[in-house]
Amino acid sequence: MILPEGSAPEARLLLIGRALRAFADGFVAVLLPAYLLALGFGTWEVGFLSTATLLGSALATLAVGAWGHRFHHRRLLLAAALLMAATGLSFAGLSDFWPLLGVAFVGTLNPSSGDVSVFLPLEHARLAEAAQGNARTALFARYSLTGALCAALGALAAAVPDALAGLGMERLAALRAMFAAYGAVGLAVWLLYRRLPEPAPHERAAPPAPLGASRGVVLRLAALFSLDAFAGGLVVNALLALWLFQRFDLSLAAAGHFFFWAGLLTAFSQLAAPWVARRVGLLNTMVFTHIPANVLLILAALAPTLPAALALLLARAALSQMDVPTRAAYVMAVVTPAERAAAASFTAVPRSLAAALGPSLGGALFAAGWLAVPLLACGGLKIAYDLMLWASFRRRSVPQ
Repeated sequence: MILPEGSAPEARLLLIGRALRAFADGFVAVLLPAYLLALGFGTWEVGFLSTATLLGSALATLAVGAWGHRFHHRRLLLAAALLMAATGLSFAGLSDFWPLLGVAFVGTLNPSSGDVSVFLPLEHARLAEAAQGNARTALFARYSLTGALCAALGALAAAVPDALAGLGMERLAALRAMFAAYGAVGLAVWLLYRRLPEPAPHERAAPPAPLGASRGVVLRLAALFSLDAFAGGLVVNALLALWLFQRFDLSLAAAGHFFFWAGLLTAFSQLAAPWVARRVGLLNTMVFTHIPANVLLILAALAPTLPAALALLLARAALSQMDVPTRAAYVMAVVTPAERAAAASFTAVPRSLAAALGPSLGGALFAAGWLAVPLLACGGLKIAYDLMLWASFRRRSVPQ
């Protein structure tokens, strides 16, 4: 895996870990609604359990932001990897709703298209230390690209249960095996992150610290990010898959192929993000690629046929995530180095908390038969977020 020039060697381990986790997240996001439906639950339960996963991730990330500076990132990443392993194995072995809900709340399942887990602020903080200036933006883009590509491959793996069922395995058992595979990925990430170096005290330029001088700008960003995340929570990948299942009777294998191609488009668009950001700035890249993506989502909600809906959603995928690496680089650039772990956490927490509200609401709207409403609301709210973000920060200079 080729790193941007000037990046520290440990960045390669972080990118590999992101790849493994994204692959697992890719198939889990598609299989989660199918698994819950196979267990006998309805659309509302799918949305409620997705809410629990996001809410639990938000609280864990908040804990990292508030107290994580007392521990080295390596220890927290190893603990998160073990939690991922326990989450997958527990989900594979449980059938009742309330135990599943508890595991979803404390575990690391990700029903969305992005990374909302406790891994995110920890990996961001280490990546920010591994490069400077334009190299940092390129490294975050590589991180996001790796995640998007591997999530796309993971979405293809969502067809495995159907293939196993065709070979004679009971379908529910095949679905359980995929969640056990998710747990195995967690163990692989734990083994990988054991190789991360723990720098000696004299090598640390500044110890991690809670928010201080940058508190004001971080809180403003967090408030705006929460609106974006709430909107995104209405159409997380698990609910988008559910929408395709219910609106167009799409098969599990076909849904996996759609998310594969959407993930590829997302990945390649993130390659362009640093190039665009060098020319128009981080903020403009975030805003002016996001607005047309959400117009396409609104049009997809109103599309009369499956081909039209898929075409619009794929076009959206080519634009909707270009803000991810630039957003991460922007946050890391506007705070002091010692505040980076706390800033990553305190901008991620409101996103996760707000996103946690969306799936329950989206699932309830689906259950009521209002299939287009979550997509329309998502697109409209995200456009409002883009405009407010640009108006609030367009005059702020960004240090390298």
